[in-house]
Amino acid sequence: MKIVLPVAGKGTRLRPHTHTKAKSLVHVAGKTVLEHIISRLVPLAPEEFIFITDENGAQISDFMQQHFPDLNCSYLVQEERLGPAHAVVLAAPRIEPGDDLLVVFNDTIFVADLGQISKLTEDCDGLIYSMEVEDYQRFGVNVVKDGLIVDMVEKPDTPISRLAQVGLYYLKDANAFMTAIQETLAAGDTVKGEYYLPAVFMRMIAGGTRFKAPQIDAWLDCGKPETLLETNRYLLRGRHHVHGEAVNTVLIEPVHIEKGAVVRNCILGPDVSVARGSVVEESIVRDSIINADSTVQNMVLHRSILGDSVRLVGSPRVMNIGDHSLIEMVD
Repeated sequence: MKIVLPVAGKGTRLRPHTHTKAKSLVHVAGKTVLEHIISRLVPLAPEEFIFITDENGAQISDFMQQHFPDLNCSYLVQEERLGPAHAVVLAAPRIEPGDDLLVVFNDTIFVADLGQISKLTEDCDGLIYSMEVEDYQRFGVNVVKDGLIVDMVEKPDTPISRLAQVGLYYLKDANAFMTAIQETLAAGDTVKGEYYLPAVFMRMIAGGTRFKAPQIDAWLDCGKPETLLETNRYLLRGRHHVHGEAVNTVLIEPVHIEKGAVVRNCILGPDVSVARGSVVEESIVRDSIINADSTVQNMVLHRSILGDSVRLVGSPRVMNIGDHSLIEMVD
């Protein structure tokens, strides 16, 4: 198996956190988004990880070399932003006859048993992983009949299906998939000037390719600040880890403090992750993510995300307040 990971997106919804780094290197629950994803793929023992990058490709390759030095990785640059299908087809030169392929987009962290791929594809040609959602109007959905996908509808007005595509795809025949993408590009089948995978899959279905739509257990969006915090909360459940220093500090589970981080005289939690090199002192922090090498002093933080090398310093207050007073300090 080979795995294609398109990581060239700009992550505009996560700005300012993605102004200087690839969006897949943003931290959540003690790891980068990319590390969460790769750790879920390593058990498949893939022959090669193929990254489709932008000008931040060196950040991705440096990260992989540091954290996963034993994995076989290659890096291809998407110089033109022509959509997801265009990004994936750049991997075509790395595909050989007989290869199967997993495509994993990095906006989301998935929870799924990928060990079931062989069993699930005994009687079909590929898998388009899905999840049933209430707000189906926001997504491209799979329409299933007799266990196979018969149609795909982008942001349907009526509940023709609630099975949203989650950006995780498996193809038994990687070469046939690449050929279908190339045919779609040659036909100019675009949406607002970009090439998307549903057009490719529908071309394949029309030609007799059989796809199933297995559901994943969890679909954790990391594309916006508010959903990144939701994902942080989800991943921290049952994972109360203190690898760094916590001195004279009250920890309300779950909290993740990385090795090399220091927390002094604080109340932390619930749902807080503090990355390596950061120092948090004299503060109250909950439902927040503090990235690497940051300093927080004399602050009260809630639903906050701090990037790398941030210095956030407040000041304690001294008050002399009489009876029946009402003091409201609103930021």
